[in-house]
Amino acid sequence: MYTVIEVPQWQGSRSPKAPKLVEGAARVAALAGGEHVRVTTGETLAETAARVRAVLPGDGPTVTAGGDCGVELEPIARAVRLHGDRLTVVWFDAHGDLNSPESSPSGAFHGMVLRTLLGEGPPDLVPSTPLHPSQVAFSGVRSLDPAEADFLDRTRWGDLADLRDDAVLYVHIDLDVLDGFTSVGYPEPDGLPAAELLSQVEHLASRHQVVGLGITEYAPTTPADDALLTTLVPELVRLCTTPHPR
Repeated sequence: MYTVIEVPQWQGSRSPKAPKLVEGAARVAALAGGEHVRVTTGETLAETAARVRAVLPGDGPTVTAGGDCGVELEPIARAVRLHGDRLTVVWFDAHGDLNSPESSPSGAFHGMVLRTLLGEGPPDLVPSTPLHPSQVAFSGVRSLDPAEADFLDRTRWGDLADLRDDAVLYVHIDLDVLDGFTSVGYPEPDGLPAAELLSQVEHLASRHQVVGLGITEYAPTTPADDALLTTLVPELVRLCTTPHPR
């Protein structure tokens, strides 16, 4: 059995649609099935992170239903603690989320969460054991601020085509990675078709154990997007939580 952690955090986003992430988190969690735990957000991002950390299981796969991308902070930090350098985080996202507090144009934490997981972020949110850039592989990233692009270019990242044989995966999905999906705070053109996203996840999950899945940034806006998620979310969860022969 897998645990679904619903985190209706929207305070890490500056999008006008951000409050709708509460409804989006509930919808994604309902579609994900599993053993459901809902986290009540705190007055600060650090307080919410502590509440997420308190409900994470000791082992077993987790599905995190956001909320903004900042909800991934503690689930990924847990995966690092459990699996060390065997872990690769696969970042399906239109954005790199690689800003630091100094470089961020908006100051929104959801654009800093991956940089924070790498050890550079708000002091009260930086994990005790950071990720190394070689443990992060990107897919679908296509919109970067100048400082993010510079950091991306001068850093050595992981490669989905060259994962170590014993790698375990955390799969992060910001729904803005999808082509034509507008029920997000900052939609971007030229994303991945849903079928391509599923194909990539299926390929990865057939070769490596998936220890965590995050689905984030759903701000319900159009019926067509919700209809897509009705089939997409359960299939992503199935692929990432069903053991495959390897």
